[in-house]
Amino acid sequence: MSKTLEATIDIAASPETVWSIVSDLQRMGEWSPQCKKMKVLGGPVGKGTKTLNVNRKGMLVWPTTSKVVTFEPNRELAFRVVENKTIWSYTLTPTATGTTVVEKREAPTGTSTVSSLLVKRILGGIDEFDIELVEGMNSTLRRIKAESEKLGKK
Repeated sequence: MSKTLEATIDIAASPETVWSIVSDLQRMGEWSPQCKKMKVLGGPVGKGTKTLNVNRKGMLVWPTTSKVVTFEPNRELAFRVVENKTIWSYTLTPTATGTTVVEKREAPTGTSTVSSLLVKRILGGIDEFDIELVEGMNSTLRRIKAESEKLGKK
């Protein structure tokens, strides 16, 4: 599972407005169909911030932890999930009409052995799980878009 998964959306709101939503990790559960909760440990979100996450797929629920590895306000936020070695990122690019957001899931060194086994045996297999992750990323971005555009009109 070393391939990059990616989803992109155009949002009619400024990068600052979109950033206010993307960087509020405590709200991730409102956007993501799989990550139901992110609890920020410590102070405000920044590079090095750690989170405790609760994920769900159907009846399966599992915790993960992550650490923010990139934090460039209004541009990019990325966090590394400790248990499976994946890096999730949100990159914001200003456009003439607002912001383009790219969400990625990368596994530059592959995922952990335990994670790969769990995905293969419990979560439906790597290909199926990757498809679900991309669908979830698109859903997440649609929800972020709706909230950003609502805030942008205020």
